[in-house]
Amino acid sequence: MDILTLFIVVPVLTILALVFTRDLKQSRIVAALGMLVQFAMSINLVFAYIREKQINDDIMVFTRDLTWFETFNIHYAIGVDGISVAMIVLASIVVLAGVFISWKMEDLPKEFFISLIVLATGVFGFFISIDLFTMFLFYEIAVIPMYLLIGIWGSGPREYSAMKLTLMLMGASALLLVGILGIYFNSGADGGQLTYNILDIARVNIPVDAQNLFFPITFIGFAVLGALFPFHTWSPDGHASAPTAVSMLHAGVLMKLGGYGVFRVAMYLLPAGALSWSNFFIVLSVIGVIYGALAAVKQTDLKYINAYSSVSHLGMVLFALLMINKTSWNGAILQSLSHGFMTALFFALIGMIYGRTHTRDVTKMGGLLKVIPFISLIYVIAGLASLGLPGFSGFMAEMQIFVGAFEHPDMFHRVATIITVSAIVVTAVYILRVVGMMLMGPVVHQEYFSFGKATWYERTGVFLLLIPIVFMGVTPLWLSDLIRDSLEPFIRHMAQV
Repeated sequence: MDILTLFIVVPVLTILALVFTRDLKQSRIVAALGMLVQFAMSINLVFAYIREKQINDDIMVFTRDLTWFETFNIHYAIGVDGISVAMIVLASIVVLAGVFISWKMEDLPKEFFISLIVLATGVFGFFISIDLFTMFLFYEIAVIPMYLLIGIWGSGPREYSAMKLTLMLMGASALLLVGILGIYFNSGADGGQLTYNILDIARVNIPVDAQNLFFPITFIGFAVLGALFPFHTWSPDGHASAPTAVSMLHAGVLMKLGGYGVFRVAMYLLPAGALSWSNFFIVLSVIGVIYGALAAVKQTDLKYINAYSSVSHLGMVLFALLMINKTSWNGAILQSLSHGFMTALFFALIGMIYGRTHTRDVTKMGGLLKVIPFISLIYVIAGLASLGLPGFSGFMAEMQIFVGAFEHPDMFHRVATIITVSAIVVTAVYILRVVGMMLMGPVVHQEYFSFGKATWYERTGVFLLLIPIVFMGVTPLWLSDLIRDSLEPFIRHMAQV
């Protein structure tokens, strides 16, 4: 069996093993072992990819192509480049950390872990697919379990939040399907056979009129999952009602499918449409960046603060992709990875804090640094990473985004960049405000002194997410180079337009 198919097989086998578990202890052990194997495979994939690229100059490596539905030329076609590999590592770490953070999930644990790993299966399948139909199939597999995970295991207005999220994402899926079919039916424009294969379609001269029609449809279809303004409203409510591990996967992994799809499908296959529509969507992304940051300042609920922060940070990803140059694209991928680790860490910490204080309202907390120093210290570190402090993952990503965006000499792009940069100041405001109100000062309730220390499984989940944040910040060049090499085919393709 090939190295990539295992990323689908292992989660499926884990799900099958979970079916036969009887209690929480068995369920969490099976889930942890399965995702630990998945994590080990992702690390092995990194080294295997580096070795393979030394002798293989293909755009995608470890490719496999099996005919699935011959009538419509649908194939099980898979392959990876450096960007895909990085996203797979992100997903494997966040999923494994989510399992440890859910170690005490006593409400239907078997069903919870099954739903969580079904979502993960869709994510891994999406990142390895190079057939549009197969990619869309895994996209749906990743999105659908969110309704159950929030609706059953969530809190607050969970049914409302789950339904809102599902309707918004299903609406986006409908648009995405139209965009994919539009690309498919124009993939024979040069006289060849209609195909869903991304690499084959990239070699076809799709008519400009068709690109201008289907680019915004495809872009929005993916970008809704990336919290594109004004289609972002599903995200904060979904985060607020979701259980901790689901919030981690939701923001840390699932929302990355949006930016990845925009880059891999919409911009790569419809480059003329991307150039025509870029300014319009740049305006929306800039609004999203500023709006998300300002909305976070106004919130008092920790989950809503992090949710609106995600809207702002993911707006930067879309902003960078629309700048269409190598530096900004490299920054966009790094920002996706950095945000994935940071936001998952934030949600893990918020879950730990809520489990002890039974509130997420920062105005009702204070002095936590004195009673839960480990959790508080990690929250401060995550906050510093989020506001772009040098030495953490966010700094390198945001620097490349802003440098790449400022390479455009015209006034429109320069002004858009300056406005986007100003979001850093707002980010510092809400991060430092939360740290000051929640962690500093006197302990506001005497019962806080009875809080237990962070458990071994909480610490394991935290360190799984913290180490990559520091590693990306201290030694960013190897990852940046890995991604930059994979951007060359995209740059050459856009230069031909």
